[in-house]
Amino acid sequence: MNISGVTTTGSFYASTASSGRSTGTSASAANAGSSQATQTLTPDEQKQVQKLKERDRQVRQHEQAHMTAGAGLVTSSASFTYQKGPDGVNYAVGGEVGISTSPGRTPDETIQRAQQIRAAALAPADPSGQDRAVAAQAAQMEQQAQMEKSQQPDPGQQEDGAQKLTAINRAYAANPETAAPGLSVYA
Repeated sequence: MNISGVTTTGSFYASTASSGRSTGTSASAANAGSSQATQTLTPDEQKQVQKLKERDRQVRQHEQAHMTAGAGLVTSSASFTYQKGPDGVNYAVGGEVGISTSPGRTPDETIQRAQQIRAAALAPADPSGQDRAVAAQAAQMEQQAQMEKSQQPDPGQQEDGAQKLTAINRAYAANPETAAPGLSVYA
């Protein structure tokens, strides 16, 4: 993921243990009919289905946490990687959410965006390695924006300095005895 270049989207990944993307009936869509299928499964297959259901729940919660914390920066909703269980149902075992990682128009806006990107990356209870990497990149983006902000002159300070100089000049010009000292040399 490139947070400072032209690329404007990044992804958060749950750790996956899948056999690839698949289409078909997902676990949430097939819960109603799964009780009939589990009656014909062996005890080991039923355990595997329970594990897959739990993983499906965790993955969906993980990606939802990214989407909630990244509100306003989400470029695509959660997409999932599925694994087909012994009951014929596809269970989510991994997922990703697209998040815009482009900088803001100003250093202040970039700082705010970087903080939200980091919050979105670390929102799940169990951030993945990819989530932590995105958070680190967002922290770098924020630090760079902080440096840019500190290097910009403060318009208020310039104005205050000019006002002080004007006041000093007026004060000395108003009283000829306190005018700028000069050097008189007679030969």
